[in-house]
Amino acid sequence: QVQLVESGGGLVQPGGSLRLSCAASGIISRFYDLGWYRQAPGKQRELVARITTGGSTNYADFVKGRFTISRDNAKNTVYLQMNSLKPDDTAVYYCNAQLSRTNYWGQGTQVTVSS
Repeated sequence: QVQLVESGGGLVQPGGSLRLSCAASGIISRFYDLGWYRQAPGKQRELVARITTGGSTNYADFVKGRFTISRDNAKNTVYLQMNSLKPDDTAVYYCNAQLSRTNYWGQGTQVTVSS
């Protein structure tokens, strides 16, 4: 029974920061590439950041220099530190664990950036 449980979303003012967490159970996450995706109303789900089993990272251009993805394999947890948030960052954020063709998804957490 695989679960990805997210926390840390909420309402924040422009320029503020949030830290998203996603704790996995039912898998040994060190075998999986982990990532964060987001989806705004009327838009496609898009990649925000990924981190491989070896620790290599990949970021979407629109978050480079502002967001940082990290993982703690001992805790089966992946994090997304979000700084300098903009209204365009408003979306539902999903965490993902991937091993070959197998994908698991979190329930999604709402991030709203508004003054």
